Amino acid sequence: MTGQERSSIERSVVSVNADDAEVQARARALSSPVRMRILRLCAFESRTNKELAELLGVNPGTMLHHVRTLVQTGYLAAQPERAGAQGAREVPYRATGLSWRTSIPEGSHTLVATFLQQIEGLRSEDLDIAWMGLKLNAEHRVELERRLYALLDEFRERGPDADGDTYSLFTALHPDHNPPSGR
Repeated sequence: MTGQERSSIERSVVSVNADDAEVQARARALSSPVRMRILRLCAFESRTNKELAELLGVNPGTMLHHVRTLVQTGYLAAQPERAGAQGAREVPYRATGLSWRTSIPEGSHTLVATFLQQIEGLRSEDLDIAWMGLKLNAEHRVELERRLYALLDEFRERGPDADGDTYSLFTALHPDHNPPSGR
């Protein structure tokens, strides 16, 4: 399955009965590394606007804008209110999982920027990185993409391990700009 075919399938999953304005709003919502990081922070536990602002070093007013954008587009859902410090009303938010099924047109650079922000400050021993060059025909490239996405889907469908730690995984398959030697 090519990236374009995968994107078409994912887009159809997300945009069933969605008008163009809704699709565009969803695309804009995922065009910000801050919003992508909010979704990651809310993937396994609910967090309030204040908690998110502190974790990401963002002004609470700016964070409220990002959170509202994600709620309005279905990527975050408000959880039951709870009492915070001194009995203040707090609304925690949780990621809905919709972003996994959403194609992000022109979003590759946003994902790379998000990845770079996520790893900033990590110790090298906390990063398990592989980078390799491959020379594949079209059939084998499709097979590689299909198997990678099948593996990611398998682990996503298992759900979180109650006793697990959180990890992020970033993959990118792209054509090399290495010209042939001319032989």
